[in-house]
Amino acid sequence: MVFEFGKPKHPEVSAQELDAMLRAGDVVVVDVREVDEFADGHIPGAINMPLSTFQPSKLPHVAGKKLVLNCLGGKRSGMALEKCGVAQAAVDTHLAGGFGAWKAARLPIER
Repeated sequence: MVFEFGKPKHPEVSAQELDAMLRAGDVVVVDVREVDEFADGHIPGAINMPLSTFQPSKLPHVAGKKLVLNCLGGKRSGMALEKCGVAQAAVDTHLAGGFGAWKAARLPIER
């Protein structure tokens, strides 16, 4: 039996990969942080769907674009992805390190 400790449970993209995807118009970012956190700063163009009220059925359907979830550090977006898996929603990826990684990479922030 092989154990894969340290391997992410869900596919992840780095802040730099997500930035490139946004610039190419290939992705829609869904931020699962709470409204007040989102208002303090978020990835430009992100849609706020707080985990406390998150429903996979309410995710936007944007033809030809990948949905990527994010939160502050990756835990809540992982929890939202679990909900998506149960609901068989077509989203499976989140931002590695969350918004904290985005800020650390000094990428644009919208308020």
